[in-house]
Amino acid sequence: MTTLPITRMTLYKHGVGFFERRAEFTGDEVTLSFRVEEMNDILKSLTAIDWGDGKVLGVDYATPQSQEERLAGCSIRLGDTRSLRDLLRGLRGRRVTLLLDGDETAVGKLLGLDEPDKTLPIAKALVSILLDETAQVQTVPLKRVLGAEILDERGADDLRFFLQTSLSQENYRQVTVRLTPGEHELSVSYIAPAPTWRVSYRLVADSDGEKALLLGWGIFDNRLEEELKDISLSLVAGMPISFIYDLYTPFTPERPEIKEESRVAAGPVGFGAAMKEAAFADAEPMMRSMAMAAPAAPSPQRSRRIDKKSLEETTAVAASGESMGELFQYNITTPVSVGRGQSAMVPIVSTNLGYRKDLLYNGRKLPNHPVASLRLENKTGLTLERGPVTVIESGEYVGEAILPFTVEEAEFIIPYAVELGVKISERSHSQRETHSISLKDGYLLVEEWDVQLVDYQLNNSTNKPIMVLIEQARNKLYDLFETAEPEEMTDEHYRFQIEAKAKGETQFKTKTRRLFSRRQEIKDQNFVGLQRYLNRGLIDRVTHDRIAELLNLWQKVADYEKRLAEIEKERQQIYKAQQQIQGNMKSLSMSGKEGALRSQYVDRLEATEQSLEKLAQEESQTKIKIQVVEKEILAKLGK
Repeated sequence: MTTLPITRMTLYKHGVGFFERRAEFTGDEVTLSFRVEEMNDILKSLTAIDWGDGKVLGVDYATPQSQEERLAGCSIRLGDTRSLRDLLRGLRGRRVTLLLDGDETAVGKLLGLDEPDKTLPIAKALVSILLDETAQVQTVPLKRVLGAEILDERGADDLRFFLQTSLSQENYRQVTVRLTPGEHELSVSYIAPAPTWRVSYRLVADSDGEKALLLGWGIFDNRLEEELKDISLSLVAGMPISFIYDLYTPFTPERPEIKEESRVAAGPVGFGAAMKEAAFADAEPMMRSMAMAAPAAPSPQRSRRIDKKSLEETTAVAASGESMGELFQYNITTPVSVGRGQSAMVPIVSTNLGYRKDLLYNGRKLPNHPVASLRLENKTGLTLERGPVTVIESGEYVGEAILPFTVEEAEFIIPYAVELGVKISERSHSQRETHSISLKDGYLLVEEWDVQLVDYQLNNSTNKPIMVLIEQARNKLYDLFETAEPEEMTDEHYRFQIEAKAKGETQFKTKTRRLFSRRQEIKDQNFVGLQRYLNRGLIDRVTHDRIAELLNLWQKVADYEKRLAEIEKERQQIYKAQQQIQGNMKSLSMSGKEGALRSQYVDRLEATEQSLEKLAQEESQTKIKIQVVEKEILAKLGK
């Protein structure tokens, strides 16, 4: 059986791998085995190329059914312990040649197998056959049957199908590449699910040096059902788009049912001419590492430490980098062999990089203390994939961090240890400050600063001053003011360099602001606030006087409206008095004392009517005054 070994493997970060199998052989087919869960990716990506003179004719694979479903129509089913008896049962009615002991044969149609019940020995079983030449039924003991030749082609096919199906495992599927007969140099490539490759780094720095050795190891796993021998390996940084598409499961969509229609002969038809004018219709996480302890004195048993030079000389990096647009590929330049079920590490990066040490503080990432960090620029010529990094300084472990995904020439920061000698507290608050006030379009336009303040308090318990870079979130809508210039800026942060004095407390404050404007009704102002604006220089005397005049006019309108309300109140009181008088008059007669009293009530009614007339006149005059004042207000507002 021809096999195609894996010769090239490319692993990605999103759970797939690209595999190429290649070999020279003679034949007309190659069979490959894949897990059931891999079949959708196989059917989506499998590519077969014959680099010789042969041709690829097609690719066959078993329909996705269980073994029991595939054997449902097979007449021959063999058990694990009685295969001959099961075969003879399955061949009932088919022509066979029974090979008997004593070099005898019996040719004919097999009638069946008669087996004794459980109380009788198996030796009593009999095989019956209808002989071709005599049309007689011959019965022979089963123990005499040494074999059988199947003369019926359908029966032979069923036996072959059963045996072929039995070879396949429930969790695997066979894919056969059919070829023209002859010699071939065949390659078959495909993508399939694969564990993501990982990377881990070592960063080795000398305390008195300017360079640090960055050493990176690619880690991958062989989860295949075969050993990988001398393959070409590539590891790809980045994340291409990938998905699962079900090509393996058969699917028959429903279709509408259309019934036959009765038809009559069609008559002539005509179409009108179309109108000419018609128209058709989206910090790197900072690992909280242990506080960096002071290195212990070397013991006699441990006189050598890890140093940059030794590590660099003893680690052979066999990888080259290749940029592929949005991706970056590490090509391992030496053949790789990994056993089945094994994993491996290969060195992919080894470069000396310049660095500087900083104490970085960002309260959102790690409160209370700054973090000792190494800042480096990616001069490796490679894109660095994200992964953990162990930091070694002066031969000692000093902390760990996560190296972020970093393209070539970009800076990256390795925060590896917490500086407990410096404690930082911060307090954020905001306030509004009036910037200017002006008259505009009949409104008072007020411009105010929204001021964001952050107070930092640095407490240094060590015996020497320490420089700290305070990292503060940067809102691009707000501008710094009355604050020391930042040492540097990123797209998302300011970084301020502050010296925390020894054995003491250091204060630092940042201010940012943004200008907002809002409109206020002039009539909502008051004379006290207006005078305050004038005293603070937010408005000039002319503006003050204009607003004061308007406020006086609005006060007049308010006084007139108050008087109108009083008039209406007095009118209602008069109406109420009239109703009471009229009620009293109903019970009085026209003569005598009641007549005299009735006359008095009439005089009172006349007096109330005169009062109503006076109120009506005053009301009318007051409304006219309001209109005059409102016109004056509109004139002063320029409307």
